[in-house]
Amino acid sequence: MKAVTQRSRLRIALRGVVLGALAATLGQAAEGHTVKIATLVPDGSFWDLILEEQLEAWEEGTDGRVDARLYPGGVAGDDPGIVRKLRIGQFQAAALSFQGLMEIDEGFRVLALTRFYASRAELLHVLDRLEPLLRERLEESGFILLNWGFAGWARLYCKRPVRVPDDLRAQKLFVWGGDAPSMRIYRSEGLQPVGVAATDVTLALQTGMIDCIGTPPLVALTLQYFRQASYQLDQPLAPFVGATVMTTRAWNALSDADRAVIMEASARAQERYLEEVPDQEARAISAMEARGLQRTDMAPDSRDDWEALAEAMAAQYRGVLVPTDVFDRAVEARNEFRAARPDG
Repeated sequence: MKAVTQRSRLRIALRGVVLGALAATLGQAAEGHTVKIATLVPDGSFWDLILEEQLEAWEEGTDGRVDARLYPGGVAGDDPGIVRKLRIGQFQAAALSFQGLMEIDEGFRVLALTRFYASRAELLHVLDRLEPLLRERLEESGFILLNWGFAGWARLYCKRPVRVPDDLRAQKLFVWGGDAPSMRIYRSEGLQPVGVAATDVTLALQTGMIDCIGTPPLVALTLQYFRQASYQLDQPLAPFVGATVMTTRAWNALSDADRAVIMEASARAQERYLEEVPDQEARAISAMEARGLQRTDMAPDSRDDWEALAEAMAAQYRGVLVPTDVFDRAVEARNEFRAARPDG
């Protein structure tokens, strides 16, 4: 009788453990997760609207288990500040520019090299080849890549016309605040870089702290930089690539089903950026022209000088600011793309 009683008690205990574990599992599946997303993207801008739709799809697709809260317009600080807040858990995700991505891993700097990519198709080919490596580097730093973001191609906006490299050397050029290594490279080529927080660019232009900024037309229009820097060098200098990332800690707290919803919605947002940015960019340039923007071009006999400047700067980045394996893989993919086309 005693043995039967002990066996019964054991069964009851085991049943309690199983039921408790099942209840915990069901509770976890139903548990909601607040995901706070920070970004420099201006409130009400083209990118902000796509980002809001992306986050709405997260909430709807997860039946509200993911509560996505967006903090746009730099209210959480500039990108380096946002990355610091991601690391301490104050935010769980962010839509970052390349500068924010570089705060996580310097390999992302390869996406913003001046005059390195000759076309959008070339950029996308290189990005496709680099993505597995860049994803891996992000994950090693505690972040998950959700989707790429595109803001078009940076052009120079200056207070005085720029047609040859010496025109640029004569003006004070915006560089992201805190990027001292880039500033040293710029200075080595005779440029005058000035470090400014992204949230302070308008004031820096107004006070004469800087004279030029390299930024996409959509940004120049949205933030009205062209009002102060009204001469646009009509040559794409570098792609403006960003990404939406989530901390691994926040990602691991989600169910597999909710992760799938997030990745699907994020992929749709990426496609929208790719499809809609070119037309938006052209419209932005036209809108600024109607408000006084003056477009200039490189002097015909200066193109070799511009290319020499770009190549000299890129060479200094390799192995110093861009890891050698990332830089060389980008060059390999770029050359592969060019070799496959008769026109080079």
